[in-house]
Amino acid sequence: MEKGTNCFPTCHTIFLAWTWLLLLSWCCTGAEITCRSCSSPSPSWPASSSRLRQEQRSPPPPRGLRSWPGGRARGSAGAEPLPGGEPGGRAGPRGAPLRSAGAGGGAPGGRGPAAPRSRRSSEGRSRGVPAAEGQRGGRAQARGPLEEGRAARLRGAEELRLSSTTFALTGDAAHNQAMVHWSGHNSSVILILTKLFDFNLGSVTESSLWRSTDYGTTYEKLNDKVGLKTVLSYLYVSPTNKRKIMLLSDPEIESSILISSDEGATYQKYRLNFYIQSLLFHPKQEEWILAYSLDQKLYSSMDFGRKWQLMHERVTPNRFYWSVAGLDKEPDLVHMEARTADGHTHYLTCRIQECSETKRSGPFSRSIDISSLVVQDEYIFIQVTAGGRANYYVSYRREPFAQIKLPKYSLPKDMHIISTDEDQVFAAVQEWNQNDTYNLYISDTRGVYFTLALENVKSSRGLEGNIIIELYEVAGIKGIFLANRKIDDQIKTFITYNKGRDWRLLQAPDTDLRGDPVVCHLPFCSLHLHLQLSENPYSSGSISSKETIPGLLVATGNIGSELSYTDVGMFISSDGGNSWRQIFEEEYNVWFLDWGGALVALKHTSVPIRHMWVSFDEGRSWSKYSFTSTPLFVDGSLVDPGIETQIMTVFGHFSLRSEWQLVKVDYKSIFNRRCNKDDYQTWHLHNQGEPCVMGERKIYKKRKPGAQCSLGRDYSQTVVSEPCVCGQGDFECDYGYERHSNNQCVPAFWFSPSSLSKECSMGQSYLNSTGYRRIVSNNCTDGLREKYMAKVEKCPGKAPRGLHILTTDGKLVTEQGHNATFIILMEEGDPQRTNIQLDFGDGIAVSYANFSPVEDGIWHVYKSAGIFQVMAYAENSLGSDTAVLFLHVVCPVEHVQLSVPFVAIRNKDVNITAVVWPSQAGTLTYFWWFGNSTKPLITLENSISYVFTVEGMNTVTVQVAAGSTLTQDTKEIAVHEYFQSQLLSFSPNLDYHNPDIPEWRQDIGKVIKRALVTGIPDEQILVAVFPGLPTSAELFILPHKNTTERRKSSEADLEQVRKERFMEHSYHLEMGYLTSPLVDSSTGHSSSAMLMLLSVVFVGLAVFLIYKFKRKIPWINIYAQVQHDKEQEMIGSVSQSENAPKITLSEFTDPEELMDKEVDTRVMGERQPSAGVCFTVWVRMLVIGVLGEAVTMMPGTSRA
Repeated sequence: MEKGTNCFPTCHTIFLAWTWLLLLSWCCTGAEITCRSCSSPSPSWPASSSRLRQEQRSPPPPRGLRSWPGGRARGSAGAEPLPGGEPGGRAGPRGAPLRSAGAGGGAPGGRGPAAPRSRRSSEGRSRGVPAAEGQRGGRAQARGPLEEGRAARLRGAEELRLSSTTFALTGDAAHNQAMVHWSGHNSSVILILTKLFDFNLGSVTESSLWRSTDYGTTYEKLNDKVGLKTVLSYLYVSPTNKRKIMLLSDPEIESSILISSDEGATYQKYRLNFYIQSLLFHPKQEEWILAYSLDQKLYSSMDFGRKWQLMHERVTPNRFYWSVAGLDKEPDLVHMEARTADGHTHYLTCRIQECSETKRSGPFSRSIDISSLVVQDEYIFIQVTAGGRANYYVSYRREPFAQIKLPKYSLPKDMHIISTDEDQVFAAVQEWNQNDTYNLYISDTRGVYFTLALENVKSSRGLEGNIIIELYEVAGIKGIFLANRKIDDQIKTFITYNKGRDWRLLQAPDTDLRGDPVVCHLPFCSLHLHLQLSENPYSSGSISSKETIPGLLVATGNIGSELSYTDVGMFISSDGGNSWRQIFEEEYNVWFLDWGGALVALKHTSVPIRHMWVSFDEGRSWSKYSFTSTPLFVDGSLVDPGIETQIMTVFGHFSLRSEWQLVKVDYKSIFNRRCNKDDYQTWHLHNQGEPCVMGERKIYKKRKPGAQCSLGRDYSQTVVSEPCVCGQGDFECDYGYERHSNNQCVPAFWFSPSSLSKECSMGQSYLNSTGYRRIVSNNCTDGLREKYMAKVEKCPGKAPRGLHILTTDGKLVTEQGHNATFIILMEEGDPQRTNIQLDFGDGIAVSYANFSPVEDGIWHVYKSAGIFQVMAYAENSLGSDTAVLFLHVVCPVEHVQLSVPFVAIRNKDVNITAVVWPSQAGTLTYFWWFGNSTKPLITLENSISYVFTVEGMNTVTVQVAAGSTLTQDTKEIAVHEYFQSQLLSFSPNLDYHNPDIPEWRQDIGKVIKRALVTGIPDEQILVAVFPGLPTSAELFILPHKNTTERRKSSEADLEQVRKERFMEHSYHLEMGYLTSPLVDSSTGHSSSAMLMLLSVVFVGLAVFLIYKFKRKIPWINIYAQVQHDKEQEMIGSVSQSENAPKITLSEFTDPEELMDKEVDTRVMGERQPSAGVCFTVWVRMLVIGVLGEAVTMMPGTSRA
């Protein structure tokens, strides 16, 4: 009897609870283990390499397909969000992500070693990835002496000892992680890489490499062979030749690899010009490797990493796959998901030495959703979101892609590809009304048509945020699955023997460990199991089975009305789950030894132990053995990967600060002889007494319980099988059919049985479903097979119906000059005999004789912007159908500028215009925001009239939407009850210095303001320089605040200021090195008709003289020609008085007209005009008499 004695401080247990094992796949790469007694109390787990966590540590791409290597372990790992909704939320059916249980490319953890890609696995297929075992340490608290409860079944009272040796990794006491590779398969070599991982820095700071050649009895330190200053971070092993080892240095120090071809005895170092994030080894060629870099580039090597060649950039993490033998023509073909030059994600294939732009091919012509490519066995899956919904496509045996058909109203928001075994796809779908459960669907052979197998399968979140779907496939027997299902807020375990057609609860054991009867009656009470494989390769997980010993299952669970996570024990079944026995009252790790003929159990606890238990009769009795003289804090155990396992290595620490202790346990001594024919018995597989399982009777040969003999390396399993007559249980409901209470399959309300012939052409034949289909891999014959088998019928002729037009990206907006791809879909009709015509709405139309040319889409480029009516017309001899789509073609708006007055009158309409460039941008939407308003005014016009009611500075913002682009501009308007203004003009040489940008205009306005404003409050003056050339401005004189009651006197004051300050004086502007004279050229109102007449005569004479002698007057200044294309940017003040003439830029004359009609009178300074800028208070004078015009003057205007 063993009792855990806690002889260490309580804090030690806390350390243990936080630091359980890090996972890396020992069977091909070297696994990683974390010191529970010496690591950080709250680590951020670094990358590991277990197949069960293939994608969890890659950078979070938008949600998509997930796949484990080989598709064997069935948990849904790495569930990062995809477009359309959080996996656990209720985002509805938009953008449902399709995933598979893990990643198909590269190593897990982003930088972890790559996992193997075996075609079949001998392990049970778990659909769940559990949390790290360290989290369950608290459940292993002793509730009493467990061994006393089964003392009657122990073999003897004396302590038995196993042959073991202990080796300490001296000098590595501070190292908190280790990666272990045991070659196995007749090899005695073990490699261990220990590391000090700094959780604060997130990198490895120290490392040691150890090697054993005697199954772990002794180890040699190899730091001098790899370089004393070299810090190693990962260990990789070729899955096809375990003598080939690759070590990766820590990228924080250097980027290099070390290669060994003699099981780690010697190494060669090669420097890299990129940083490896993950590796993927070829499943057949030991020299071929794919490397994924930190900057999303994919490299290939054909000499085991000595030379690398860049294949493609912008590759999606973990979305690259080697070719599958027998399916892909070239063994060096690579499937990948990458972003192309157009910015979209595509599915590409190329050979590793021929992956240039011209050599790549796209098996799927359209773009796909990011992180949605899965290549797994015979199937390739992708996801395409269109019209707000995710569509899933599958290619079976590299045939053209077909859209996956789920029941019409499943409306998935998350989807996982769980299994592709035996030419069938298991998929877990979270539908629009589910939060923490998934529905299990099963497909036909081609993976196209899916039917419901089980509703509300339990799901949860793993440590890395990965989705765990609790579904487990029993190893060694096809068709048997276990699932945890949620019913009325209770989790219950169900089992099926026919691939999900029928499910039932597990029968609880008849007696407990003490032999007392267990009162548990179905359906109110049953056995419930934890269906999760361990994320940690150094523990057995909560459930395990072996292909080499069919029918034997060991699992953690409880008896009751629902699944419990606290009151758990260990249970075992020897007959494939029909009946169960309890073997422990606490949680243990249980491993299979010697082809599964013996079981070894190690207590799952946080206290030090030195005993383990061994059983030779399938758990009916256990023998207690000591494996070390000193209690050990166990961090993990590693079993010889050879199937004939008889050696185990236990890792741990004697104390908090001790070195790593490696205990080699040899079980050979407890097998006293080799097995003979008398040591075997036959076992008949059955389902509650029914001998036919999956359409056949199977008889297995296995070792008799209690036979303490060794099977040896030459053991071969014998299975005898014969087919059964097909019965009702051998058929499931076909796509579109539902099983009713009378066990009959009837069409669902949304399904029309004739719709399956819609892709059938007249003259051909199709399989007309009877509502049933035989379960895939079921081998029954005769019986009901003929009745339920689909019937071959001639394709009926049908008129086109249900015609639809879609764009490939699901959007109704495209850019001018870019390809717009249209997809035409038809629900019913004869695709091969139906003519298709597509009118793009811009005067161009195309027509096709049948649907074949349009399956991949029809491309068209629009040369102008606008809204186009796209019309599809389908016609055959039996009828026709049409479909219409309105497509917005836009030209992206590069710039928008608000055209607003600088000052406006309160409570009067103000016209505001948004000027966009380019002007021909198509249909635009304008969003107008005024002040602090939280709701915009929306128009399709680029102008709006608005009334400001609040005095002061008001902001106006316009946002212009063109397709997916959005631009905006913001301006301020000063709003007052009244104001005075004066137009200003400049001499042409200022235009030479005018870059026509807002910043320059603001600075010039400040210069003008400083020159003009003396003795006037700064807030009463506003200078606005207009955009465009020639340079011009307007001066605004604003009223004092709070002058509403004495408005008239204030208005007179403003008029007086304008006359005195700005119409009777000259000014000079200092702008850098330029001194510019400012001359008053305006006059007040004339009250004398004689003065007006004299002025007209004088000015007329002056114009005449200038016209005649203009080439001889050297000092005359001629204004530059106005740029009329800028007229719309020139905004004067609003609400001018009716008796004041309005001045716009269009009224400014060209130089020729100016010479003929106008004269600007200027008083020149001492400097030449080239050295200064003439800044004139503008007065417009029109000349008549000789020129036929009268002279008028525009003084400053008053606005009210």
